[in-house]
Amino acid sequence: MRLSRLLFVLGVLCVAGSLTLNAAVQIAAPPANPESKSTELQLHSYLQKAAEAMHNGDLEAAARDLRQALAIDPQSMAALNNLGIALARQGKPEEAIPLYERALKVRPGDPTTKRNLAVAFFKAHQFHSAWNLLQTLVSTYPQDFQILDLSGLSLFALDRYPEAARYLELANQADPSDLETLDILGKAYLRMKDYKALPGVFERVMKISPDSAAAHVMMGTAYDDQSDRANAIKEYQAAEAADPNFMGVHSGLGYLYWRDGKTDAAETEMREELQRFPADPVANSILGQILFNNSQLDQAESHFRQALRVNPKYEDALLGLGKTEVALNHPEAAVEPLRKAVAINPANAEAHFVLGTALRQLGRAEEGKREQKISIEIQNKKSAASSEKK
Repeated sequence: MRLSRLLFVLGVLCVAGSLTLNAAVQIAAPPANPESKSTELQLHSYLQKAAEAMHNGDLEAAARDLRQALAIDPQSMAALNNLGIALARQGKPEEAIPLYERALKVRPGDPTTKRNLAVAFFKAHQFHSAWNLLQTLVSTYPQDFQILDLSGLSLFALDRYPEAARYLELANQADPSDLETLDILGKAYLRMKDYKALPGVFERVMKISPDSAAAHVMMGTAYDDQSDRANAIKEYQAAEAADPNFMGVHSGLGYLYWRDGKTDAAETEMREELQRFPADPVANSILGQILFNNSQLDQAESHFRQALRVNPKYEDALLGLGKTEVALNHPEAAVEPLRKAVAINPANAEAHFVLGTALRQLGRAEEGKREQKISIEIQNKKSAASSEKK
């Protein structure tokens, strides 16, 4: 899930939390009993200090004051909800969840608490739990943008793309100006391979933001999925013109150039991407492959390793590193990444073959022969399957 979507969700959380806190400060007047009045005033004081601390961005101080409020009144809805918010905003949604659950025991069905809990579940990547709560909220608030949007995001995270698209469409109806909803909606249609729906999403984005790089990338991906590389390249070029600093636009265009045999143009794009995002695994891996093919082995090795630092299970980078180490006469360094590559994809014939070569270089002839035999068997099966289709 994109960081910007999580930040948006945090915004929802804060709005709900501020409403709760204000309601808590403005509760009924304290009782006449002097001792009770003193306790109630102390509770109000902690809640007020917490409100000021949250307003100033001092979440730790707010959390301390809210814990003091809960020591006075363990069932304070304001303290429970707002302590949950403070923790969630500190990146601790797992700690916020039990606080919201306690609040719901105090006031079952409270909509603000349920919304906060759903957001906390989402941020904690407990998407099933988030969706279970959101279902009940959607039926009560069928036109609430935040609930519809978060429902779509949760379903998207659960790989339930048709349902996600339905809720995101409803969210878009509730707020047609939200670009990030349209962005995730487009991604849902891409995952569904519903290419007929994408132009409509593209048009909606263009009405709001005519220079949207994300929309051009979406259409470029759709064209590429349909093997229309010429139009895919045009869309990525349009995305690059719209925003040359958009993450992935250079590596995406470079990847298309690379597959089109335009190696020099591909290398230029990969280096442009890495100037902006040095850790990008795609750009590092493809640049590594280009450098490997140009016999610039030391540089290729460096880029493959950088890709794997970000994504240790990147199959192409593992294979590329293994091939590079074999070419550098470092078979001992080649074995581990190649074994990882075949573990990720046992049908990777090239990885089996190169692993066999590395093992033979290490004097482990029988193991090497076995891996290369597997490689040949995989290739033969693929050839037979291809012949049957014809």
